[in-house]
Amino acid sequence: MKRNVLIFGLILGTILTGHMVYMVDVVYHNPDFESNDVVGYAAMVVVFSLTFFGIRNYRNKQLNGVISLGTAFKTGALIALIGSTMYVGVWLFYYYLFVPDFLDKYCLHVIHQATRNGATASKLAAKTQQMAQFKEMYKSPVFVVLISYAEVLPIGLVVAFVSSLILKRKPVTVTVVE
Repeated sequence: MKRNVLIFGLILGTILTGHMVYMVDVVYHNPDFESNDVVGYAAMVVVFSLTFFGIRNYRNKQLNGVISLGTAFKTGALIALIGSTMYVGVWLFYYYLFVPDFLDKYCLHVIHQATRNGATASKLAAKTQQMAQFKEMYKSPVFVVLISYAEVLPIGLVVAFVSSLILKRKPVTVTVVE
């Protein structure tokens, strides 16, 4: 199981981090970029669908086509955890070394989005204050790690659970009738 989890987790993490670096670069260099959170999270669900293939591969190649819900979820959760940990690690490296002023650009991006969506002056003021608080909390590396895991790990766990429900398979019992 370890090898399977590691391979699929590393592949998933590589795709996740590539997508993250690309999107950060787009927002960083173009705060007016119109992003869509639904599309972003849908892309993560698609990437985390590799968890399904990791569980299926483990079930079919090492467990002779049989896997319990618990074992399937454990396998999927570990794959998601490895991918998410890569995401968090690359983000920390990228943020602190290459884009330490990213939050300034991101806050500007969020305010532009709110303005484009027709936010009133009071809503813009509230959003500005909210982003200032977020920026203050982001000064703590522990918060950066927690918020980064919160972006991806829950999606990975949900996909792992749904995949486990689909892929679980009990052993076939043969009844001998006399």
